[in-house]
Amino acid sequence: MILFSEHCRNLFNLAKNIVVTNRDGQLIPIDEAGRMVTNLLHDMNDKLKKVMVIGNGGSAAIAGHMHNDLSKAVGIRSLVFQDLSLLTAMANDLGYDAAYEGGLNLWAEKGDLLITISSSGESDNMILAVQAAQKRGCQIITLTGFKKENRLRQCGDINFYVPATDYGLVETLHSMLAHYFTDMAQVDLTEETG
Repeated sequence: MILFSEHCRNLFNLAKNIVVTNRDGQLIPIDEAGRMVTNLLHDMNDKLKKVMVIGNGGSAAIAGHMHNDLSKAVGIRSLVFQDLSLLTAMANDLGYDAAYEGGLNLWAEKGDLLITISSSGESDNMILAVQAAQKRGCQIITLTGFKKENRLRQCGDINFYVPATDYGLVETLHSMLAHYFTDMAQVDLTEETG
């Protein structure tokens, strides 16, 4: 059994090894990438654009929490497509692989931001959603783990990769990243208006 203190050390060491790349695969220092995301969130607010956040399973829970924080704490227009009746209607009519794509086709507009959260980075519905967002001129941030060369990691303007294959570790660090983004955006907006 791993002790809690050891588990926390493992998380901390893993957090120090998060890799961030741009669309061309070039490395971005994590602090610079965090600032880039915060700036993008400010742009969404300033330009009255919206942030869409998607994920499956545990990643959907992180997406829902991030949506809540973006909307309520930061005051940015944001949405998720995981309302049960909407998601099941889209899945029934289009197939589950195209369910998020259907939501993007309805609501994505040029200049919006799509944040995709996927432990594996290999879910077809995430890839199709990203392609729909790209066609509409959206900016894209990905949070992935598992295989270094996962498909989703190749699609974003800013790609955060957690080098682990354990769902719990990857999802915990994705949640930490989501909180960091929203917390820093809230702090910056408070300082601007305060």
